[in-house]
Amino acid sequence: MFSQKKIIFLISIFVFSLNVLGQNNELIALLIPSELIEDANAVVRNSSVEITIEDVDKMVVTKREVVTVLNKLGNSDARIVESYDDDTKITDLSAIIYDAFGNEIKKYKERDFLDVSAVDGGTLYSDSRVKYVDYNPVSYPYTLVFESTYKTSSTGFIPSWFPVNGYYVSVEKSSYKIHNPNAISWRKKEANFKGFNIEKSESETELVYTIKNQKAFEYENSSLSSRDFLPMLKMALDKFTLKGVYGEANNWKEFGKWMHKSLLEGRDIIDETTKKEILDLVKDAKSSLEKAKIIYQFMQNKTRYISVQVGIGGWEPIAANLVDEVGYGDCKGLANYTKALLDVVGVTAYYTVVYAQEKRNLDKGFASIQGNHVIINLPNNGKDIWLECTSQTAPFGFLGDFTDDRDVLVITPEGGIIKHTTQYKDDVNLQTTKADITLTDTGDVNASLDIVSKGTQYDDKYYLVDFTEEELFKNYKSRVWSYNNNLEINTYKLTNNKDEVEFTENLNITIKDYATINENEYLFRVNVFNNNNFVPKRYRNRVLPLKIDRGFKDVDEYKINLPIKYNITSLPENTELETKFGVYKISFEKLNDTSFIYKRELSIKEGTHSKEDYDEYRDFRKKVAKLENIRIAITKK
Repeated sequence: MFSQKKIIFLISIFVFSLNVLGQNNELIALLIPSELIEDANAVVRNSSVEITIEDVDKMVVTKREVVTVLNKLGNSDARIVESYDDDTKITDLSAIIYDAFGNEIKKYKERDFLDVSAVDGGTLYSDSRVKYVDYNPVSYPYTLVFESTYKTSSTGFIPSWFPVNGYYVSVEKSSYKIHNPNAISWRKKEANFKGFNIEKSESETELVYTIKNQKAFEYENSSLSSRDFLPMLKMALDKFTLKGVYGEANNWKEFGKWMHKSLLEGRDIIDETTKKEILDLVKDAKSSLEKAKIIYQFMQNKTRYISVQVGIGGWEPIAANLVDEVGYGDCKGLANYTKALLDVVGVTAYYTVVYAQEKRNLDKGFASIQGNHVIINLPNNGKDIWLECTSQTAPFGFLGDFTDDRDVLVITPEGGIIKHTTQYKDDVNLQTTKADITLTDTGDVNASLDIVSKGTQYDDKYYLVDFTEEELFKNYKSRVWSYNNNLEINTYKLTNNKDEVEFTENLNITIKDYATINENEYLFRVNVFNNNNFVPKRYRNRVLPLKIDRGFKDVDEYKINLPIKYNITSLPENTELETKFGVYKISFEKLNDTSFIYKRELSIKEGTHSKEDYDEYRDFRKKVAKLENIRIAITKK
């Protein structure tokens, strides 16, 4: 296997002889410029995407990808896969593998590709499939040439261009061409082009983009998402089709109106028996909000989530009456069902498209098919409430970090509206801990704890009520308090207050041999149960800005009782660190010779800062980590 240094060294030796051989240079790993090997696990030698829009319902996409993989971490940049469905036909498919010198190792024709469903076992229905090759390299570097062509009648999804597809991959050349011979009205969005060597040519019927000799980016902790700084091109037609359904839209209002008419209308019918049942449930409700809470609980009790990817490209929800009948659906079906139930009891609600998991906004300046999840919006007289319909346990109106704090598309009969979901910022994400801790003569800890979690800290814990005792104990020992050896949970009580959105843990804990004891001294770490010793990685030449994705606040108060044979001679000084990134405070209060109060507060603020601020942030976290490990020595009386 070649290391990167060996590759660079071998270039100087073999470059002349290899050129003499007359082989295609893009197939020869040893001819890669040394600056493109630096920080790279793979090098895109020549990537091309060529798209022809033949009509509003006819599109042909041809791709050719030449990638040299330098080591096993680069295999993910050389995937041999193409997707298709009932609307898309693959017309050409092949792959060839070459060794470091450009000699052919393996050739795959279309018949050699495996053909499987594109979804996992959690999906009940889907017409999406993939053809792929699972190539296992025998040596590195190797070069893949992968070619494919497909035809589709759905022009609602025009492939975007991501010339630099993430970290640790460099690009020798990447191009994107789109032909529009009938001059169908189109729109484009260029993002993050500044600072990249991108060439463009443009006419009424053709666009061509090319990037060359782009060095790899090394991943840096606590930084921007790659989509926030790497170049990207998005394309959309003002007239398009999606699974045979025609649409016209060049702004979000028009797009939302099309979605409502084409995807939602007529799919909100509720069976008369269910209508009677829910109207009876809400008959004594005093407000629309109370009705909404009753309906949400009804939906959670009646349904469960399962993925369904059929119906206009996986964008059309299952009809509400079918979800009502079978008791399951995907995010689209369950959201549509919830909206239909709310309509029956007279509560206004809207189907809403969002990007879930990674905090990502819909591009409010570029109307197109976006998003990967659906939730419900209750306007609530201008005080928006958001409902996650795929969870059977989430509190009413609580999104957690799955879909919070991002721009979403609310679908109304009058059109689409961009809104922003609930934010859980900084101190809202609060965990408070109160503990009564007794240290024994033998160095053990006996403690009772009361922990209350809110905001996204609630989101991190409320599912624990469904754990078995074995799972719960493993969570505490292996994840939460992995730094405390010999920890045992004696008793526990977990309370999920869904009305207040609070999660409470009442625990009784023993830790054997916690303290270090010698003839005259008894030494122990004060912060027994919330040791946050995270220190960001050091970078000599930081490239990317600092981004703190989630703010939070922890407040702890421990009463610590010492063994009767020992007394306190001195306590550490009170300390406060205050920075633009957050605040850290610890204080000590002596109650008597054998007990004291330890108070601790750590607040981290969400935000984006310059790359120059990173060292200051790292210094703050280093100081915090050091203070988290303060030890107290007590002596025998």
